[in-house]
Amino acid sequence: MSEISLTSAQTSQDSKPLRIAVLVSGNGSNLQVLIDAMQASALPIEIVGVISNREDAYAITRAKDADIPVAVLSHVVSGKRMGIKTFETHASAQLTEWQPDLIVLAGFMRVLSAPFIDSAPAPMINLHPALLPAYKGLDTHQRAIQAGERHHGCSIHVVTAELDAGAVLSQALLQVNQKDTADSLQARVQKLEHQLLPWTILLIAKEVIALNSQSKETFSMLPTLPLKLYLNS
Repeated sequence: MSEISLTSAQTSQDSKPLRIAVLVSGNGSNLQVLIDAMQASALPIEIVGVISNREDAYAITRAKDADIPVAVLSHVVSGKRMGIKTFETHASAQLTEWQPDLIVLAGFMRVLSAPFIDSAPAPMINLHPALLPAYKGLDTHQRAIQAGERHHGCSIHVVTAELDAGAVLSQALLQVNQKDTADSLQARVQKLEHQLLPWTILLIAKEVIALNSQSKETFSMLPTLPLKLYLNS
């Protein structure tokens, strides 16, 4: 499969849209993909709000341009950078107000605590730029090249207290080229991210992937997880 096509024909006009909150830290290219899909009725979703832990994240501009509510939780009143506990207190209150059906971490660069994850009002998924369980954490592209990997890609997984350790829901794979650098590999993987994230959310919205709201670590779906896409990029 070389391309994921999301069209309005794949959505049900009668179904209630999946309410999504997105946590971001940077450029927000994956957020833009979701915004575009929502506006084109290519995904049965409603982005109810965006939380950024950085005031300079371009994702904020993307959300505001689409008239999506934004909460910027980067600094306290004194100007000091907001600590993780303070961030989680404010973020938890905001998510409770928005009442999403799904929380999506898309380029969100802070590690969240177990109490925050466990008390979240909806299941939480994360987009990670590697083929989990390999290369958890940062600098995934450089590490994959240094290890001589033949394949690389991205994963979407359930968020748990252990970093990048939750159940993998879907993956997209590509071949690593001999001339790839960390930057070129990142750019190629990002193209996969832009396909994998909306595709996976579509499966969640259609209940092909049925995340269990009672437990952030359990889920049920057919076929057997993870789903893998072999793409050319």
